[in-house]
Amino acid sequence: QLQLVESGGGLVQPGGSLRLSCVASGFTLDYYTIGWFRQAPGKEREGVACISVSGGYRNYADSVKGRFTISGDNAKNTVYLQMNSLKPEDTAVYYCATRRYACSLYASDFNYWGQGTQVTVSS
Repeated sequence: QLQLVESGGGLVQPGGSLRLSCVASGFTLDYYTIGWFRQAPGKEREGVACISVSGGYRNYADSVKGRFTISGDNAKNTVYLQMNSLKPEDTAVYYCATRRYACSLYASDFNYWGQGTQVTVSS
């Protein structure tokens, strides 16, 4: 069964860093896109970053450009989101998701979702 599991969330002070992991099972990432999304209470789920693992293409939301980096390790079937210079407005539950085709930052384009990991940025 296709499954995505996120980990790496936690509590961090403003300006700090976290690295999130998304481990895929039941399929390989060679021909898939992985997206990272986040959802804060009372807000819509928004796209953060995406990666086409086989092609190496990456895309980022304007709000995280220069601070977040998405990367993949095909041998481990894992995608990472390195988050630096974190701000309180980055606080949210972070989800990874996958689809068969092109990179996208629209949640409605994705078919499979992980359970999410909480990121809290606060002093």
